Amino acid sequence: MALTTTDLNGALPLIAKGKVRDIYEIDDSTLLFVATDRISAYDVIMKNGVKDKGKILTQISKFWFSILSDIVPNHFVSDDVSSLPAAVQPFRDQLQARSMLVRKYKILPIEAIVRGYITGSAWKEYKKQGTVHGIKVREGLQESEEFDTPIFTPSTKAELGQHDENIHPSEAAKIIGEENARKVEEIALKLYVKAKEYAATKGIIIADTKFEFGVDEHGNIILVDEVLTPDSSRFWRADTYKLGQGQDSYDKQFLRDWLTSSGLAYKDDVEMPQDIASKTAEKYIEAFEQLTGNKWTV
Repeated sequence: MALTTTDLNGALPLIAKGKVRDIYEIDDSTLLFVATDRISAYDVIMKNGVKDKGKILTQISKFWFSILSDIVPNHFVSDDVSSLPAAVQPFRDQLQARSMLVRKYKILPIEAIVRGYITGSAWKEYKKQGTVHGIKVREGLQESEEFDTPIFTPSTKAELGQHDENIHPSEAAKIIGEENARKVEEIALKLYVKAKEYAATKGIIIADTKFEFGVDEHGNIILVDEVLTPDSSRFWRADTYKLGQGQDSYDKQFLRDWLTSSGLAYKDDVEMPQDIASKTAEKYIEAFEQLTGNKWTV
């Protein structure tokens, strides 16, 4: 059974409810992130969820936080439910394997997208204008082709129910300040390159991904939220990669494709058929196992 919402019966204050995560406050400096099984596509949350999706996202993020910690500090503290306050222990079944204790930081209000390959909205823009987020790129690219170098293509961070907007990096500097924008771009590109190179050894192409960052009291950039999951990235199978077309994907592109073919993209109150939910779950599990080398047993 998919867990699409959490209820801690007032044990902790619920301070935010995102597309996937319910966020509770532990104290002034610590939060509890609980990844539900909700799934969204085209910025719209489906009515039903994908079983264990939140657990898979949490375990993949934990994996990447460890691998990438030499590049930038992150907000992860622990995923040990037994270390949480006594008041929430009766709700362990809602928290086990899908919750993270994290430090609280001031969040920078942009999404730091890095693209290594041209696909999705970038491909649509390129076909019309020869640009990606307003950035001029090489002529003659084919769909799914790798860029000469990865590019930083930020977007606005929309409120729940609104749509993110692709913006030029210069617009990001206006939103978060030139210094923060410079640091975020530099760090995001380093994170992407390291993750891409690792994933390649596991037979996965990371076509693009989205990072989110905060700042601490000293102005240091901190990696927050989820990291390099099937929700925030496009993972392609390296063994079936073929230039000039869409790719076999480990992520929720499968769900997007179904919505598009059914004429349901951007529509509210959509319920996935069970076979779509099950196949999506299989993709997420496959991504976890391929990346980590571990069998999914949670």
